[in-house]
Amino acid sequence: MTDEPPLQHTFQRLFVKKSVASLVEQGERQSGLRRTLGPVSLTLLGLGAIIGTGIFVLTGVAAKEYAGPAIVLSFVVAGLVSAMAALAYAELASMIPVAGSAYTYAYAGIGEIIAWIIAWDLILEYAVGAMTVAVGWSGYVSGLVADVSDGRLTIPPQWLAGPMEGGILNVPAALIVLAVTALLVVGIRESANVTNFLVVIKVAVILFIIVMGFSLVSGNNLTPFYHSQKGIGGVFTAAGLVFFAYIGFDALSTTAEETRNPKRDLPIGILVSLGAATLLYVLASFVITGMVKYTQIDETEPFAAAFRDAGYNWAGNLIAASAVAGITSVLIVLLLSQPRIFFSMARDGLLPRFIAKVHPRFRTPYIATIITGVVVAFVAALTPIGILATVTNIGTLFAFGLVSASVVILRYTDPEARRGYRVPGPSWLLPGLGAAGALVLMAFLPALTWLVFLLWFGLGLVLYSLYGYYRSRTLAESLEPVTVYYVPTPPPLPDD
Repeated sequence: MTDEPPLQHTFQRLFVKKSVASLVEQGERQSGLRRTLGPVSLTLLGLGAIIGTGIFVLTGVAAKEYAGPAIVLSFVVAGLVSAMAALAYAELASMIPVAGSAYTYAYAGIGEIIAWIIAWDLILEYAVGAMTVAVGWSGYVSGLVADVSDGRLTIPPQWLAGPMEGGILNVPAALIVLAVTALLVVGIRESANVTNFLVVIKVAVILFIIVMGFSLVSGNNLTPFYHSQKGIGGVFTAAGLVFFAYIGFDALSTTAEETRNPKRDLPIGILVSLGAATLLYVLASFVITGMVKYTQIDETEPFAAAFRDAGYNWAGNLIAASAVAGITSVLIVLLLSQPRIFFSMARDGLLPRFIAKVHPRFRTPYIATIITGVVVAFVAALTPIGILATVTNIGTLFAFGLVSASVVILRYTDPEARRGYRVPGPSWLLPGLGAAGALVLMAFLPALTWLVFLLWFGLGLVLYSLYGYYRSRTLAESLEPVTVYYVPTPPPLPDD
């Protein structure tokens, strides 16, 4: 006799779900995390996550290589896809106010195996994204130090790159990650306060860029409107690239158990931060392509270089300093989000339980935070930014598509659940468009990106089959063991 479920129950095991009611109860009674965030802090955290590397770096690359002045349309396209995903996140966050973001929503809407896949996928967005941002931060800081000191102070190149780029270690990248990790262990309130301060600085500087830059716009720079070689297709390719600039608003949903009134405040923070960022992106991209001919845009520091070329060196240095502040705030939110995914997974038994421990004094998921910080610091110190950035976009788009699908599924499977916010229109329309838009932008990404994504996807399935499949608490609580009796084969009759 054995208590193992027979083979025909494998499908049921893989797609076991957590009920919305049990998730809400878990978030309200079992987390142990400190609820300190309100709508203002959430909005500023959202802006802190969204406005960073995307606007300060990728705008120049996308305009020069793919879209030309039509980069404004690229930001609109990427913003629309993000907006539809944001509506889906807002509904699910108000319905299931639990840490875990897309992982938790998929657990309720689709099933455990998809939840695991999304959680594994979110590592590409949060942890690998944090590595990318840390390496970018290192480059900006080293450049700013050299610019401000007129070249008298420089960081030796061997300490700005790993072995794959001819260096030893990217020390600034590792140090900023460890510093942010220490801040996050101390507390969510302290982390939010630092982020709020940095967000105010960078939003003020972006407004300065827009206001002052409008006076320097030349109509000659805005023609031709589309990239001379890429045409209209370049707009969509650029949209897939600048989509990185919108990554972050979904990170707010990982703080549900640290929000005072998550059903009301999370939708406000998600939608307001995304809307404000989109407006700033469109205006700033118009300014940069109006100030400088798109073929001459500096791909490393587009805005700072544009103002220096216009004779405003002080403005260029101010913008570069603001970029450092902006990138720092993005790093804080990304390193805040990933541990909360691990925290939720460990609480569900899909990762070792000790990862879900909460600090008795600071009431933060300190084990998950320290593990994330150490791994991110180590990889960022050794790996080039190009490799790290390869799959961040595709991972985010994949998560957005599945979250949108979860909204539709939960509307049919759990129509009576309380929703503090509902996506307007028919249940399938905007979420369906969001999922389709994510697939379209994924299709425009390079083949190498898809290859790395599929390899990462396969590795995640192997790990789930070796650990999570057998340790799932949800499965243990929801499926009764099936008793199977085996009738032994009778012994052969003796020979005559």
